Amino acid sequence: MKKATIWLPVLSIVLAIIVESFLANGGRHTPVQHPYFIYLLLCFLIGFATVTVASYFNVKAKAWIEEQALFVAATILFLNILNIVTKKLGLLPVIYFPSLDKILGVIVEDREFLALCLASSGKLLFTGYFFGAIAGFATGIAVGFSKGAGYWINPLIRVLGPIPSTAWIPLVLISFPTTFSASAFLIALAVWFPTTVMTSSGILNVQNAYFEVSSTLGAGKYYQIFKVGVPASMPHMFIGLFNGTCASFITLMTAEMLGVKNGIGWYINWQKEMMAYANVYAGLILIAITFSILITLLFKVRDYVLVWQKGVIKW
Repeated sequence: MKKATIWLPVLSIVLAIIVESFLANGGRHTPVQHPYFIYLLLCFLIGFATVTVASYFNVKAKAWIEEQALFVAATILFLNILNIVTKKLGLLPVIYFPSLDKILGVIVEDREFLALCLASSGKLLFTGYFFGAIAGFATGIAVGFSKGAGYWINPLIRVLGPIPSTAWIPLVLISFPTTFSASAFLIALAVWFPTTVMTSSGILNVQNAYFEVSSTLGAGKYYQIFKVGVPASMPHMFIGLFNGTCASFITLMTAEMLGVKNGIGWYINWQKEMMAYANVYAGLILIAITFSILITLLFKVRDYVLVWQKGVIKW
């Protein structure tokens, strides 16, 4: 990549700052307390300018900026265009498309309440995710290693698995004593299915030679399960966990509408009913950031656990 290309993020940010500073507002948007979009752009400018300069002296910084330059520049350009068509020209309905300043202002000014909502959602999400993953691993291992278990569990998986977990809401509401336990069950059910399917699939695809060699060397049944079969099927297990993570976030949004009086899903639904779309977008941004962080952490765990794959398959 040419050296000029690595400066694209900085140029894109400078262009956005010029547009925000010198192009007049359309006048249809409610003024905000502070120019939050300018503050965000200045933070980006300082950060990317620093990394770009450092790329001339640091190999890691150079590799990172060369890989991310085009994407970052395009993202900033998109935000700039969005700012122009909303705040500057007012081409989109104000009530449904608030200015970026307004959205960022909600995140900054309501940060304490939003943090409480995220904490409540996190508690519900991790409770359901933990029990769903544990149940998925248990049933997946049972189906993968036992024909008897597969005989009884496989039909259950085929019947219950394709049904969206949210379709069980009417039954769940009358079966659990609290809305928290009902919501956690729905999330666990959403995680259970992909984890079970991918775990059992991974075990069934382990080469039989591995078990024959371990048996020849005197390995018992439990050793073959937990020291041979499970480690060899872990790539499939992590795929199940990734799919379960996506399903858990989707279910979380619906589960928090069952009567839970806090949480980020509840917050978005509440603000939507009040036609406060700046707050809705702020909640969606926080969900996207949280999901991205969790997926990144899960990838880090996968890379650590499956370090033996590096150099064997394409990462």
